[in-house]
Amino acid sequence: MPQPTLNEHFTEQAGWCAELGSPFTAELLRAFAMSLETSGIIKTLVGNWAGNPRADALGLRLAGALHHAVLSGASAELKSVYPTGETYPDFETIWPVVETYLAANADTVTDFIQSPPQTNETRRAFMLLIGLNAIAKRFGKPIHLLELGASAGLNQNFDAFYYDAGSWQWGDQASPMTVTTNWKGPAPEFSNFISIRDRKACDQNPLDLSDEATRLRLKSYVWPDQPERLARFDAAADIAVSRGTKVEKADAADWLERELATRPDDAVTVLFHSVFFQYPPLETRQRMTNLIEAAGARSSDDAPLVWLRYEPELLWNRNAPPLALGMTCDLRKWPGDNHQILARSDGHVRNVEAL
Repeated sequence: MPQPTLNEHFTEQAGWCAELGSPFTAELLRAFAMSLETSGIIKTLVGNWAGNPRADALGLRLAGALHHAVLSGASAELKSVYPTGETYPDFETIWPVVETYLAANADTVTDFIQSPPQTNETRRAFMLLIGLNAIAKRFGKPIHLLELGASAGLNQNFDAFYYDAGSWQWGDQASPMTVTTNWKGPAPEFSNFISIRDRKACDQNPLDLSDEATRLRLKSYVWPDQPERLARFDAAADIAVSRGTKVEKADAADWLERELATRPDDAVTVLFHSVFFQYPPLETRQRMTNLIEAAGARSSDDAPLVWLRYEPELLWNRNAPPLALGMTCDLRKWPGDNHQILARSDGHVRNVEAL
């Protein structure tokens, strides 16, 4: 896709936020676009942004900076107009407060938006679960799980969640963490052998949720008019802290090369990532693809390799829907390099079409 202008990016992102159930964030992004057009505070802050605003998720960086000020208590004025649950004032009331905060705290906001948003949307664990289930049924072996771009590693703990898809459930109903979705299509037939022998994860900027400041920053990227998502984040973060979940700081391609070279010879190695592959540079994506395909070519029935992905379908299908709404859960299995599509959904896995 061609690089959008700043205005096009804000407008596009507003549309995605609206589709994904956050009218507040959609209105905020539209207000960013208007401020840019009228040479307001947004033009002052990011008018000379050097990168690709879509790839950088610039609108979500700005939205996160504002939500962080609310959650941290840095601005009582902002908090007074931000959503309480799903309720908030009209934007004629909200925007002047936002504009005043941004102008008065330009340095703080500029510093905050230097880092990309990381959310680890926990509903994506549905895709990890159904993928690992399909892999367990196919191979009947313990799983050596490797996750790329894992952020704080929330979904590393997928097996501590309770899943309610309407037509089927999985996990311990007493779990403090419940994920729900609207499921269409056949329910999965679950294997009794989803055995995770070990799990590893990496990220360029891994987040340690035992640090309260880090946890608050990560929570700020959850949209403020979605109380159910905010509650799920807190529950998943508590599980990650209690389990001592760790994510290694590493370049994804370098880490992948090392881990594939030392993978076990008596387990199925599963390489997993979700809404990650669109962000690295093209040459990095190609290097990772080459590493995976080469490792797949060397795999055996004793030590299979599976590439499990939940990513924008646009990465391999030019006729797919836009990035936020056209996500596919698929896997490539070696030996043999067999491709299988398991499900389609959106970036937040609200509605799943099982295949």
